Amino acid sequence: MAEIAIKQVAKRFGGFTALHSTDLTIADQEFMVLLGASGCGKTTLLRIVAGLETPSQGEVWIGGRRVDHLPPRDRGIAMVFQNYAVFPHLTVFENIAFGLRMKKLPQQEVERRVTRTTELMHIEQLLKRYSGQLSGGQRQRVAVARALAMEPDVILMDEPLSNLDALLRLEMRAELKGVLAASKTTTIYVTHDQVEAMSLADRIAVMYQGHIVQAASPVEVYRNPAARFVGSFIGNPPMNFIPAMKTANGSWTVAGLTLPGPKSDKHKIEFAIRPEDVDAGDEGLHATVRVVEPLGPHTLVTCDVEGGLF
Repeated sequence: MAEIAIKQVAKRFGGFTALHSTDLTIADQEFMVLLGASGCGKTTLLRIVAGLETPSQGEVWIGGRRVDHLPPRDRGIAMVFQNYAVFPHLTVFENIAFGLRMKKLPQQEVERRVTRTTELMHIEQLLKRYSGQLSGGQRQRVAVARALAMEPDVILMDEPLSNLDALLRLEMRAELKGVLAASKTTTIYVTHDQVEAMSLADRIAVMYQGHIVQAASPVEVYRNPAARFVGSFIGNPPMNFIPAMKTANGSWTVAGLTLPGPKSDKHKIEFAIRPEDVDAGDEGLHATVRVVEPLGPHTLVTCDVEGGLF
């Protein structure tokens, strides 16, 4: 079992708090994505789990064992980073076997693990090649295979696809999901790319300014955001936010329309609406079209509605 428990973990650099007191439990075999913009604390949290940063407070547990005082090699983890870190003077076979040889595993076991992981990653035909003979996507496959070959309790991935072009990212995304599901390994994956997060994750932890704002399934995060930031960050195009004023009878005036809405003591709130939830109705509203973006299967239209973009 490789459940990860992060208990009241915080990280301070001098007077700056990069990560506020954080609690998060990741189930055995779960694929958890830490999602947020640059500087939100997601990589700091990953590095604390990895043992590359020491927490200012709190505890990290992996598989029922407290590990925040242990070096990375003793935590039962393997890591894959944005930079592939493939040794240029070693063949693909030797790159994947490197960590296994450091653990002094028998040659037969080394060969078994290399064979298994290269078949999983569909790179068995590359075993005799050197790094300079590989494409970026092939190098990243080697890096993932090397991590899987260690048979770790946990795999930690920090933006592993961000150096790849869009088409290759799409291909690797689908491949990663299948491979990690087959390996049944608990995974923490850091990204700023919401498409990666939505397509890969069992759960997404959305981070903002050192806090986890919401941790839930991709569908839950999208349909029921726990905070305004989550609604604005998840979705492309993003959620629309429109000011609403309460009327005397308790309904709400939104962009010149009178609509039913939630009961509230406030006289001014915001309505949040996903673009795909807007339908044509009998009542219209006044808007000025600013931009039209034809994207093939659908067209994005950005309008100015009462001084705000919609």
